[in-house]
Amino acid sequence: MDLDALLLHYFGDADLSAIAPARLAAGREKLAVDFGVEREPSRRFALWVLMDALGDALPPAEAFEDPGLRRAAEDYLTAAFRLERDAKL
Repeated sequence: MDLDALLLHYFGDADLSAIAPARLAAGREKLAVDFGVEREPSRRFALWVLMDALGDALPPAEAFEDPGLRRAAEDYLTAAFRLERDAKL
């Protein structure tokens, strides 16, 4: 999935800083709904990653029943934490 395409789909703009608060809230709600009903694993994971970037993602143990997806989400969070930590050094 393409990040810009997801941002355009849910928020109407690829630049999150340019989105009005009401539109951002509506996009987050639609994203959460779509995540809840999505059944294709890779699409579901991509939606979860976007939700995580926005601070809205459930913990991996709650978001994914499949152990492989849960582990991938945990690995993603570990990598994201390391990148953030290393950027502060």
